Amino acid sequence: MDELALRPWRMSDAPALAVLLQDPAVRRDLREGLPDPYTIDAARDFLARMMASDPEKTFSFAITCNDVPVGNLGVQRQENIHRYTGEMGCYLGRAYWGRGIATWAVKTAVERLFAHTDLLRIYAEPLARNTASCRVLEKAGFQLEGTLRHNAVKGGEVLDMRLYAVLRP
Repeated sequence: MDELALRPWRMSDAPALAVLLQDPAVRRDLREGLPDPYTIDAARDFLARMMASDPEKTFSFAITCNDVPVGNLGVQRQENIHRYTGEMGCYLGRAYWGRGIATWAVKTAVERLFAHTDLLRIYAEPLARNTASCRVLEKAGFQLEGTLRHNAVKGGEVLDMRLYAVLRP
C-alpha cells in the first residue's frame, strides 16, 4: 500500500516538482505566473522561497506518496483584519488524480493547521470549472459560500470562481 504524507519541501524535491508542473493538465486551473516551461531551476527558486518564508505566515507542504512528491498544498496567512484567515491552494500530478489523495491532503492539512496555529478560517477559491477541486473541498468539509462571478481572467478567458471555507471547530 502507498504511504501518503504531508511534509516540508526539500531542495532534493526540485526534479519531481518540475515534472509535476510541466504538465499542461496540472497547470490548466492554477493561477498564472508560473514559468513555462517549468524547469528544475524554477522549482529550486520556488523551494528556496518556501524554505525561507515566515513559518507563521506560509504553510507549504509536499504531498508525497512513498516519500516522492506528487503534489503541493499551501496555505498563506492573510494580513491585517484577516490575519487569522488562511488561503489554501493545492494540486496533484495527473497520475494521482481520482485516488482520494487530494481529499486526504486537504483534511490532514486543515486538522494540522487548526491544531498548531491560531487560524480561525481557511478558504479556497478554485475556478468554478474545476469541478474536481470543488468536490475535493466539499469532501474535506469545506462549505460553499458563493460563486464569485467574473472573478478571474486566465489565458484571456473571463472565469467564475467558487469560494469555499472551513472554520476552526
